[in-house]
Order: sequence, then structure tokens, then C-alpha cells
Amino acid sequence: MPKVYNWQIGREMDYWYPETRPERQAAAVFDTNKCIACQTCTMACKTTWTSGKGQEYMFWNNVETKPWGSYPLMWDARILEMLGPQKWVKEDGGYVYRGKTIFEAAKPGERVLGYLPEDLDYAYPNRGEDETNEILRREKFYLKLPHDLWFFYLPRICNHCTYPACLAACPRMSIYKRREDGVVLVDQVRCRGYRECVMACPYKKVFYNHVSRIAEKCVFCYPAIEKGLWPRCMRTCIGKIRMFGFINKPEDADPENPIDFLVHVKKVALPLLPQLGLEPNVYYIPPTHVSDIKFLQMMFGPEAPQAVETYNKAMGGGDLELIAVLHLCVSTDRIITRFKLRGDKEVLGFNEKGDEVVRVPLKEPTIVRPFFDEKLKVYRHNSP
Repeated sequence: MPKVYNWQIGREMDYWYPETRPERQAAAVFDTNKCIACQTCTMACKTTWTSGKGQEYMFWNNVETKPWGSYPLMWDARILEMLGPQKWVKEDGGYVYRGKTIFEAAKPGERVLGYLPEDLDYAYPNRGEDETNEILRREKFYLKLPHDLWFFYLPRICNHCTYPACLAACPRMSIYKRREDGVVLVDQVRCRGYRECVMACPYKKVFYNHVSRIAEKCVFCYPAIEKGLWPRCMRTCIGKIRMFGFINKPEDADPENPIDFLVHVKKVALPLLPQLGLEPNVYYIPPTHVSDIKFLQMMFGPEAPQAVETYNKAMGGGDLELIAVLHLCVSTDRIITRFKLRGDKEVLGFNEKGDEVVRVPLKEPTIVRPFFDEKLKVYRHNSP
């Protein structure tokens, strides 16, 4: 099996195909601290892509309540249990994963370690919604700050991984990664519905259509990307938690690229379950209120505590540049490839051609109107 380098786990690993990175890689950052689980992203995707026959149960985008929520049922707990012990070691100033990936832990005769969900696993898309991490008992009916009955929302889409498990597992070679932007797609002409991709994807973001009898998955709204626009789920986000763009490798990181800045420069955005070995390209800013830091390390890797610390410092006014980039989240439907901070007043976003596409003030201006308007002879009340 070929050896490929996975920068998220800090080492080479086994993968079914040689390393072939796209010309540029589409990526996204989700700020879990701002997600309110309104499911606007879920319904925007649902009505756009999966309203047909055989797609009733498909949610290419969904929002889960962690730690108990999951769709399909227990997707994360099951694959982590199958994978076994996962060990991170700090070496040369960075972390290296010394456990096995799902490619290295595959059973003889299989390409990827995985499982096929049962039909009932898809029957509860809102399981665990708004449930805390503990059973509420009478002695806990009081407010405690920081409270230990935590939960947070985790929006999920296909990660369009650098080393997709679905692609590795497909015996028909019907799943491919686009050279121009790294979007992972299914060739529905070649697909025969073997569901090897469904079994292999640890995030369970490949679905089987029982009517057409082929696999389907999130396409990252590539028709929009080709026009310089954000994917549907991202530009409709009410909480403004999302940032879409293109990511470089760590050694090629551009500090003026918003995605590179959040992932490589500030290291505040982390991959989901990097120990699986897929090098996913959707990144998360971990929640700051979770009292169990080990849970965050399991979900987002060993650098989760540092990411939380960096985020908290910025929110306290200690990092104006990071605050500026976060202000650009869902500030426009145009893909931003470069940002520029203008003093402490505003942040500008530019597209690939260098044209300014958005300008956002870092602080909304406050205008206090006189209680009595002399010109109109009316009384006015100020409101937030």
C-alpha cells in the first residue's frame, strides 16, 4: 500500500492510492461557539439537493447536539470503538499520532475499517438535541458558572477529505476528487450501489438511494464554487458561523488567506477526528464552555486546549486580527481569498481577482437620536 503524508497527524500513513493533491483545495471553517442549531443550513441543503425519491432520509448537512446527538445513530462512538486506542505524542514541537488510522487498522481483505449502519440508525435525525452531558438530578437544579452540564452544536457536512475513505473503498472507482478544487464526487454512471463507500466513510456522509440504487453525497455546491460563490448551506447561515475558501498545505500557508489564517496561522480551527487519517477539509473552532477538555481533544485533536485559549484571548480584545477574520463569516456570498485589516475600524475581503467584495466594520456605529425631533415635532425612543 502506498505511503502518503498527512499533516494533520504529523506523519506518513498507509493509503490505497499515491498522494495526489488537487490544484487547490476547497475548505471551510465552522465556529461552534456561534451555532444556535436553527437548522437553516440543514433545510437549505435539503430543499436544494435531497428532495427527491429515495432521498427522504438524506441530510447532506445536519446539526448535532454533542455529546449525545448523532446522525446516523452513534456514528462517532462506533468508529472510535472499532479503531481502538488512539495515542498522540508530542515530538519536535508538534503532535504526532502514533495510533492506527482506519486505513492501517483495516481487516485483512478490506481497504478501510468501517461498518454499514442499519436502517433504524437513520430514523432519529434529532436524537439528543439540546441534551446535556449528564442526567439532570434534583441536586443539580441550580445555576453554576462555569456550569458543568454542557452541550454544544456540531454542524456537519462531507469533509471532502484529502484522503477520502469512500474513494479508497469503491471497487468501481466511481468516486473521484476533482483536480481543480478537491471536491469529492460520485460518478453516478459508474456507481452500482455496492455501498462500500457508505461502510467506509467514518463520518457517514455518503448515502444510498434505494430508488435509484446508487450512492449520493454532498457536492459542496460545486456549481456555485465555479461561479465564485459560497455553498448553499454556508451563505444561508443565520448565526454567521461559517467561512468558505481554499486551504493550502501548512508550509505554503498564506497569512492573508482567511482559511489559512484560521487553520495554520492562528491554529484556532481544527479538523474533526483527525486520528481517523482522512485529512478532512472542514475545520471547527472548538466550543469554549465545555468543561471536559478530553472530549474536545478526542473530537478535534490534542491542540484543542490551545485553540480554546486563543479564541478566548481574541474575544477579550487581545487579537484584533482574529476578530476581524471572524467578522467576515457569512458577510458575503462571494468567495474571499484574501483579507486586509484597516486599522481598528474595518476589515476588507477580496476575491481571487483582487476585487474588493465586502467591507465590514469591526464595531457597529452607535447613533443616539434626540428624544424630541425638532424638525418633525415627534418623540423618538432609542432601541438597540
